[in-house]
Amino acid sequence: MPKPGPLPQTSQTAATVNTPSKTGRDWGGDARRRRTPADYSSKAGAPPALGREATVLQALGPAGLRAWCVAGLDLLAQAREEIDGLNVFPVPDGDTGTNLQLTMTAVVEALAATTDDAGVVPAVVRGSLMGARGNSGVILSQLLRGLCEALGGGTGPELAGALLVSATGAYDAVGVPVEGTVLTVAREAAEAGRGSRADLAGVVATASRAAGESLARTPDLLPALREAGVVDAGGRGWCVLLQALEQVVTGTAAVRTVVGARPTAPSGATAHGVVAFDHEVQFLLEGASDDAVERLRSELGSLGDSLVVVGSDGLHKVHVHVTDVGAALEAGARAGSPSQTTVTRFADQVGTCTERPGRDGRPGRDERPVGRRVVAVVQGAGLEEIFRLAGAEVVTGGPSASPSTRELLDAVRASRAGEVVLLPNDGNICAVAEAAAAQARLEGLSVRVLPTRSVLEGLAALSVANGATPFDDDVACMAAAAAGTCWAEVTTAVRTAGTPAGPCRAGDVLGLLEGDVVVIGADVEQVARDLLARMVVATSEVVTVVLGRGTTPAHGERLTTHLADRDVEVVVLDGGQLHRPLLLGVE
Repeated sequence: MPKPGPLPQTSQTAATVNTPSKTGRDWGGDARRRRTPADYSSKAGAPPALGREATVLQALGPAGLRAWCVAGLDLLAQAREEIDGLNVFPVPDGDTGTNLQLTMTAVVEALAATTDDAGVVPAVVRGSLMGARGNSGVILSQLLRGLCEALGGGTGPELAGALLVSATGAYDAVGVPVEGTVLTVAREAAEAGRGSRADLAGVVATASRAAGESLARTPDLLPALREAGVVDAGGRGWCVLLQALEQVVTGTAAVRTVVGARPTAPSGATAHGVVAFDHEVQFLLEGASDDAVERLRSELGSLGDSLVVVGSDGLHKVHVHVTDVGAALEAGARAGSPSQTTVTRFADQVGTCTERPGRDGRPGRDERPVGRRVVAVVQGAGLEEIFRLAGAEVVTGGPSASPSTRELLDAVRASRAGEVVLLPNDGNICAVAEAAAAQARLEGLSVRVLPTRSVLEGLAALSVANGATPFDDDVACMAAAAAGTCWAEVTTAVRTAGTPAGPCRAGDVLGLLEGDVVVIGADVEQVARDLLARMVVATSEVVTVVLGRGTTPAHGERLTTHLADRDVEVVVLDGGQLHRPLLLGVE
């Protein structure tokens, strides 16, 4: 079976044009009507000045950039569910809104660690790069970098030029640019701003309006968007950020300092709109009920700020700024089973880096990386254990739970290896893996990314890894094994939608073959059998069945029996992955 083409530059998630917004905006009229450009304009839903005359900025300096990032994070937090909740395909992995919010959270955290104007642009650039999650987060980091580094004095003409540099840089960062995505939205907004020849407020207003108009046209450029009745999610996020920029420039921004929609800042807020808690706590939470998650939100909300709790079906990513680290960790333990816990003291991120061995996972001056390791992104207790037993360094993540650039870079450092192969195992994580690899190379490490789009490709690659061979030969062998694997997954539709296999309804069982919906049914096993009928050919040798949550060994036994008359070896693994009851691979 032919392998898929180049990875898309955005995740497949998108904001719908057929569903009411969850940001508090009243669209008016029929919620299912096709959106007009005005719906995506910054003028829609802009807050009024609160009983005072607005101060309009004439130039966007360091203070304005800082305010924009905080305001943008606030608006993205409000729009996250709208963007997350819908997808080009009706499968439960929509995470563009979450990835954009977490990427901007990293920017605001980086800004919290610098108080001087000279540090603002570097903080935005590095914060967005290291905090980028998913393809959408990586592209956002490129947009922010281009804009900030080309901004100059921040006047209207200078911002117009910076927007164009920003869009051009994003295009250059993508291997195969596709129109009808955030790239188009950013470019057309920049072109409109450049042609306005206005002051700062005029340029921003023109660019923001053009972004909304461009977003409304994205379904006309991408058939997948048109069939699903949605607009591009990454483009929607850029529109939100331009809306925030217009509010800052015109003095109408009503920014909340707490991520997670708490309306007022707690005592201790600094003059820069960031609460002065001195530790960042992050962990992965498994096995927590919905009620337990809500209690955890409440407990952590009372302990600190910058609270983000995202996830579903018993797996959540938790992020919070606190002073009492112990209380935060105890709250997590009461809610479920925390793992992948990291605690960062903000004071340690300021100033020059020492040469202590192991600081942030880096080898010290006398500790040279040696050997070769594989770093793999995996989700599911069983799969994580399988990869670890095979010698891989595991980073927990996958559909709807993309790790950040920093998390992957830390794993590369923690491997203490001079040569590292990165397996993202998800198309939406490939760009983040490339960003992490680029940073690792700057530190003198030799890192290669195999753009595996599925954990099945990752398993095939890992099975032939051989640290005794030259690095290039080993990587080539692993790449060939991944390329020789046909993979599929069985999942459940979360909404009514059109698919390449026809219309589906919420609750239907979907069979995806290398990312495309090709089977719609009512029974998990029958859909799996239909997929295998397409996948197993005369030259097939090994069939791998990975059982997810909600399945039992009996499912694997019956599928093994189903393949008894085919000359293939069947391997059944207990993966424990979420959202995908069955993963199938054929080598």
